[in-house]
Formats: sequence, structure tokens, C-alpha cells
Amino acid sequence: MTLYPNLILDALRTVRYPGNGKDIVSLGMVEDDMRIDGNKVSFSLIFDRPTDPFIRSLVKSAETAILTHVGKDVEIQGNIAVKTRQVAPAPKPQVLPGVKNIIGISSGKGGVGKSTVSANLAVALAREGYKVGLLDADIFGPSMPKMFGVEDEQVYMHNVDGRDLIIPIEKYGVKMLSIGLLVNADDALVWRGAMASKALTQLIEQADWGELDYFLIDMPPGTSDIHLSLVQTLGITGVVIVTTPQEVALADVRRGIAMFTGEKVNVPVLGVVENMAWFTPEKHPDERYYIFGQGGAERLKEKFHVELLAEIPLVAAVGKHGDDGAPIALGDSITAQSFIHLAHNVIDAVDRRNSDLPPTVKVELK
Repeated sequence: MTLYPNLILDALRTVRYPGNGKDIVSLGMVEDDMRIDGNKVSFSLIFDRPTDPFIRSLVKSAETAILTHVGKDVEIQGNIAVKTRQVAPAPKPQVLPGVKNIIGISSGKGGVGKSTVSANLAVALAREGYKVGLLDADIFGPSMPKMFGVEDEQVYMHNVDGRDLIIPIEKYGVKMLSIGLLVNADDALVWRGAMASKALTQLIEQADWGELDYFLIDMPPGTSDIHLSLVQTLGITGVVIVTTPQEVALADVRRGIAMFTGEKVNVPVLGVVENMAWFTPEKHPDERYYIFGQGGAERLKEKFHVELLAEIPLVAAVGKHGDDGAPIALGDSITAQSFIHLAHNVIDAVDRRNSDLPPTVKVELK
């Protein structure tokens, strides 16, 4: 007797899957790998999960059906393989569907002005006409309420499509949230990393951020599980790393770059901001004193092939404006223009990242 695949399939159509009563051929459980060698027949049965309770009984039923409807001289016993169907995992819902670009602002160590850069970059982007959000993720040292002059503001919630969501504080065209708005300013936050990460996740997922062009995250200094949590929660477009010219700060930046570009995190570094690049007396804006050294960020650029996005001078007015709750980027001073310049370079870096274009040589504002 000559065996044909159609004869075998016709026999298998008499085998019903107990779960729904349909035959195993129409259910797509017979894989298209049937092999016939003389009277020997072999093929595979596919199940949705390896723990299917009907695996053994269906294999036996398939053998019996072939012997009954095709012939008893068919060699089939032990020739039916069992496979599990490969099901693609369901895509994770986007946490912030209305946000186009998510940018982390990070630093290798504290005290380099990361939060100052974050606040002024957010204001500068808003001045350029973009819709901007800012999350103060520096959970143990939240400073955005002070820098935006909203320390005494009350945070409210409203209902959106059946969900109660936190309403971000909006000022200077920037939507902002900080853990500092939800706790007493005089209380010390003694939280474990998991608690801090959960609090941040709530500020991200349970807030009404709406439509944004740029969502900036002022990250804690250093490298920690909070950084990993943020990266795992959000599809971060890239990070901007803030440093000062000292070698000790640059050493920490190297570790930060290694963390973000490593396999576990794998987030692009958009570039480096050298804060306090030089000291300029307010009454003598043309004078520069490199009190923390010079050229450190340029050396980082050459070694790690990261872009130098901006050099921000050390000017007393920057700190005063931050303390007064009115970031200096709101004005038109030379220092304000350096933050506008930073905003333009960040926009360009993000555009190149999104279009996968190679980096271009930038002209630094001197």
C-alpha cells in the first residue's frame, strides 16, 4: 500500500480535541512536517502549552485513528513528536502614550547642578514652544518645588476615563511633579530602594501628563536600582549626563556612561553638559576663570564619543534665580542663552536618535 499525506490527514480529522470538540487538523495542531518512508509515518502535534492535560490521550488517539482508517501495517507508534506552540508575548501597554520623547537627566555624583540643569532645560524647551513635563525623581533630595516656587502648592486629583489621576503642577509652561510636593519639606525620607521606586512609578503612571513633546526626568545622582526601575518602566529616548570639569566628577561620569550603555540598561547617551565650566563675575561677563579645571568634557567626548551639548558658566545669578523659584532660563541673559543653546542641542540629538542619523559636528557657544 502506498501512503500519501492526505490519507494520514483524513484519518487525523477524526480525532477531536476534548477541550472544544473540534478536530486536531482544523485546529492547526498537526505541524506541516509529515515524513513518509515506506510504511513508516512520523509528524508532530502542536499544543498551546506543555502542561496540556490531553497530550498523552491525543497522541494515542492519533495513532489509533491512522491504524484504523489507513491500515494496521502502518508504522506510527512512537513516531509522533509533541511540540509547544510559540506564542509571541503580548506587547506591554505604553506607560505614557501621549509623550513623544522621554529624557533622563543624570549625574555620576551629587553637587554638580543636575537639578539646576533639569529645571532650566525644561523652561528653555517650553520657551521654544514645546509641551514639556518634568518629573523630580531625585527622591531623597527633591528640589524642583523650590526651583519652581511651588513649595506650598496643593496637589489635587481628578477623574479621567474612570481613573483618579494626579494633576501635575503647571508653571512657566512646564508640567511638574515631585515627591517633595507630597511630603513635609522638613521630613527626612528614609525609604528603601523598592519603596522609592514604587513612589516614582505612581508619579509616572498615576498622573495626568497628557500630550507632551518632552518628558524630562531629574534622576538621583549616581547609579542605583531607581535608575533600573525607571528604565524598565519607561521607554527612555536617551539620557543627558551633567558633570563639572573636575577629574573626580569626570570619573563618576565614566561610570554613569558605562551603566547606561551596558546590556542591563542599554539607553543611548545623548550627550554631556559641563556645568560650572568657568566662573564669570556678573559685572564682567567677558571674563572667565576656570576654577575647576578646563577641557574635561572635551576629553570625555573624545574618549567615549559622546557629544558635548553645552558648557554652562558658574554665575551667582543661576543659584539666586533657583532659590527665588524663577529659573534663569526665563530671562535673556548670556547664561539664559546658554540654556536655550542646550535646549537646541538636545532637540537635535533627539531628532538624530529618532531618525538614526549619524552625529554631526556641533558648534559650541563660547
